[in-house]
Amino acid sequence: MKYLTLKIIGVFSLTLLWTACTDKDYLDVNNDPNRVNDSNITPELIFTQAAHAAGSSLTGSVSNFSSFIYNMVGYYSSTGDFALPGSETTYDYNPPFMDPTWSFYYNTLFDLTLAKRKAMANGDSVLTGASMILLAKIWQDVVDMFGDVPFSEAFENDITRKPRYDKASDIYNSLEKSLDTAIEFMGASPNSTFSSTDIVNHGDQGKWKKFANTLRLRLLIRQSEVAGFDPSAEITKIINDGGVLHAGESANVNPGYDNETNKQNPYYGSWAFSPTGGDAAPGERANVYIVNLLKSNNDPRLTRIFSPVNGSVVGCEYGLASGNPTAPQASKAGPGIAGNPSQDQWIIPSFESMFLEAEAIARGWMPGDAQAAYVNAVTESFAWLGVPDPVNAAADYISNNAIANWSNSGTTALEKARFIATQKYIAMTVIDPLEAWNDIRRLGILPDKGYLSVNPAKVSNTLPARYPYAQSEYVTNSENVNIAAGNGNIFTSKIFWQP
Repeated sequence: MKYLTLKIIGVFSLTLLWTACTDKDYLDVNNDPNRVNDSNITPELIFTQAAHAAGSSLTGSVSNFSSFIYNMVGYYSSTGDFALPGSETTYDYNPPFMDPTWSFYYNTLFDLTLAKRKAMANGDSVLTGASMILLAKIWQDVVDMFGDVPFSEAFENDITRKPRYDKASDIYNSLEKSLDTAIEFMGASPNSTFSSTDIVNHGDQGKWKKFANTLRLRLLIRQSEVAGFDPSAEITKIINDGGVLHAGESANVNPGYDNETNKQNPYYGSWAFSPTGGDAAPGERANVYIVNLLKSNNDPRLTRIFSPVNGSVVGCEYGLASGNPTAPQASKAGPGIAGNPSQDQWIIPSFESMFLEAEAIARGWMPGDAQAAYVNAVTESFAWLGVPDPVNAAADYISNNAIANWSNSGTTALEKARFIATQKYIAMTVIDPLEAWNDIRRLGILPDKGYLSVNPAKVSNTLPARYPYAQSEYVTNSENVNIAAGNGNIFTSKIFWQP
């Protein structure tokens, strides 16, 4: 994990130089406030930057190179106007391919960990709790992508430069305990600076608790197919601690996005337009798989998710060789997703939380009416995207389409879970492809596999079970990563919660 060491050096090197000087050093008379040192890198400054990064983690931006995840699950597609991305469209993922994604996520985790530690050292329980909640979200994402990863020793450079890999199931258990503590911290009195520092929930501690509960539920839902899994104790905590995020309660981040270079909303700047109006992603357009799925059900969200070209939404076929015939007319991100460069950046959209709750009710984990919870989740998706008259539009969609009509949800808890997850997949279109991949792996939704690449050179007819570890780990932490990699087959080496 060499990049972590470099990052630590980058932040603290000047501090070490200052403390190495004696009282007689002439440099002691200088105190340049523009220089980085441990005293002026406050937890508030670190938190705001890290919260922005948490929001941009799955936007497919240049900083993290995660656009391939959108393509993999059938949301976006390379147009064919550029050279076909070989490793991506053949699923021949390799360690160097994963370096940017691994680095981005671990650097974000490092920042959040540093914010947590500094806030705790300052006695700021509320900012500590907020940092821990964001940490839980990003750690779960990392585990869901890679499985066993460096966790307990990841940022303990004074102990080891070669951290061991913790078991994915152990990390999940640690995250549940961490969220318990974070919710307790959120009950404390905040510092006067918290409301201005909090670019996520703007000082609303109750909403932070709901955000934490949504993450608790997401951890539980992910383990739904683990034999003997009993979520009852954690579900009780969720209910007693105020429940999960509901309609109008998305966890978003916005430090003051604007239509300037490096200041745009990260999703808008990655998929819509540059500050000068240029095409931000000329090689990526709508995937024909999701376009056809939305069209076949007369889904009014289609033109909110993708922008029509000459009056029609058109998709490209993923993995088709150079010369994709639909590329010049294919659609990009629509106004419901990329409306303007100053918009909030989602971390957890409200409807995702509501779909999680609907599945928990359908499984008998939580009290309530599963059908009503499901309808509310679909309706919130329509409202979130800005579909006109969302209540009636969602009702028409549900009643007129077999894929959405609750009467076709099945009789068993698993059948209902798959039905709900399929609608969640549609609602999450180009919003969170990692969550879509998780549900595909967990429940086997979308059995037609029409989202798969059509590249004849693909090495598998299924999506990978997990991603390979980054090349940087094989260079700097080879002993531990080789133990964790096991047989190294990313299509058969499953994460603990996969059936």
